[in-house]
Amino acid sequence: MLKVQRLTKTYAVADGRQLTVLQDVSFDLAAGASLAIVGPSGSGKTTLLGLCAGLDQPTAGTVELAGRSIGTLSEDERALVRNAHVGFVFQNFQLVPTLTALENVLVPVELRGQGGAVAEEEARALLTRVGLGERCDHYPVQLSGGEQQRVALARAFMNRPKILFCDEPTGNLDGATAHAMVDLIFGLNLEKGTTLVLVTHDLELARKCQRILRLKSGAVISDERV
Repeated sequence: MLKVQRLTKTYAVADGRQLTVLQDVSFDLAAGASLAIVGPSGSGKTTLLGLCAGLDQPTAGTVELAGRSIGTLSEDERALVRNAHVGFVFQNFQLVPTLTALENVLVPVELRGQGGAVAEEEARALLTRVGLGERCDHYPVQLSGGEQQRVALARAFMNRPKILFCDEPTGNLDGATAHAMVDLIFGLNLEKGTTLVLVTHDLELARKCQRILRLKSGAVISDERV
């Protein structure tokens, strides 16, 4: 489902030097598997996640996503691949403030021109699955942080993704809400057979995955099977 080969990412800094954020990272992930990416702040975790999802382009190396090499694609072509195969759960939720919970969940299928009564029924079912069946018509400002994160999770699975990328999915949540979110992520992952890649500082959460990829200073220092 995901194949990363010798991935490197550098940025030009003010004095003309090159800052290397990722260096020669390689791994692959089978369909339905789960991987946690861990490491200290500044180790390149979120950069690696964005490259794997086609949100950014590497300086060197290749990424194959759902059997397709995305490095040679245009931004529009990468967006089509993401819309067809990828779900996201971001730490800061990324909900559209002017849309209700239901409308936010429907965004992925609306972008594909596949809205309608059937899609709305599925979106309501997903919101019910994450405990928000009675909050479909509420706007993000009317929801708690945990509820907004659950809307984001329902939206991610509305896309019926082959692979789900989560960036610190519990980072802004309190303990009880974070545990509930973890249960939902892994429950839906198992139920839908979705490949899961998550970035986290939480080692307890990381150990729920089948593999833990550890980064330090942009390089892989271990690839552990749990």
